[in-house]
Amino acid sequence: MRGNPEIFKRRVERFQELLRENEIDGAVIRTLSSFIYFTGTKWLRPSLLIPAEGEPVVYVVKGEAELFKKKSWIENVVEFQKVEDLMAGVVGWIHRNGMERVGLEFGIERDAYLIFLKIFERLNPTIEIVDVLDLTMGLRMIKDEWELDNIRKAGKIAVKGMKVAGEVIKPGLSELEIAAEILRELMLNGSEDPKVYVSTTPRAHAEPFRDLRVPENGVVTVVIGTDWNHYYANMARTFVVGEPSERVRRAIEVKEEAYRIALEETRVGVPLSAVEKKLANFFKEKGFADAYLAGYTHGVGLLIEEPPITTIVVPQRAAKVQENMVLTIIHPPLMIPEGAIKHEDTYIVKKAGLERVT
Repeated sequence: MRGNPEIFKRRVERFQELLRENEIDGAVIRTLSSFIYFTGTKWLRPSLLIPAEGEPVVYVVKGEAELFKKKSWIENVVEFQKVEDLMAGVVGWIHRNGMERVGLEFGIERDAYLIFLKIFERLNPTIEIVDVLDLTMGLRMIKDEWELDNIRKAGKIAVKGMKVAGEVIKPGLSELEIAAEILRELMLNGSEDPKVYVSTTPRAHAEPFRDLRVPENGVVTVVIGTDWNHYYANMARTFVVGEPSERVRRAIEVKEEAYRIALEETRVGVPLSAVEKKLANFFKEKGFADAYLAGYTHGVGLLIEEPPITTIVVPQRAAKVQENMVLTIIHPPLMIPEGAIKHEDTYIVKKAGLERVT
């Protein structure tokens, strides 16, 4: 498996301590990123059962157990042939262990879907369901050195991908064609699940379109997320094709100055909301208040965007910067008619300052 098995065992043990402290009897982990966090490997449609005390159990499809055991430290692996068998196994595990309060994660990630909650409730009508997302993310928000090393390696791959972006972008090329060239570079360098977003128009979140093309004297923004051992680094750049307009030139200058302010202000112990307020005031002073999107940073790890997510989870803006957090700065673009102006990099927070990853 990738990484020392003891790393993942300790994570499960810490999570079990949190379950006991919160009087939760066990947890059913179905979100992929938390599954990776505890098992050490990615697996499609994950099902990990963690009791408050005792050994965890993983359910995999028939025929998958042998490979899974090579990829993970967990020995108690059960195969199922029908989804009904999986459901029966989960229900049986809950009742055999006399559980009354069971944790699930309710987030924005795949496999945290409402349909799974409804099925679980129907099969376990007497069980109290508890959201354990804050528990898992509380563990994941602060990275250990193994995680940080993976993120550093991912950052080096991201930089290579952005270099390719700068080389291939030209008038007439589609967003999809640009993304394809970047993805090829990222995968050839070992990123197994890279994310590439390309925008030739003012779009905050831009999955590439095949029928949108780079205009003459246009703006192209590229966002890259690369993974190494499932840990991500995130970066974004805006490329100017031809001669930029005065508004584009000015927006880039203001964005660069805001980037420097954010780096200076993001320090251990500082509330993210305090930095956010300074940036909002800065953009207002520079005449870009209407172009700025709130939420200057987010965490990076097993997801390209994870807590603290100041962009879409407003309460998390109150979080304070902590050592060994991994944050992107600055995430949201300046939205002007010519395009989305971005400059984003991944940083590791240290007491002495920020360590640049991308």
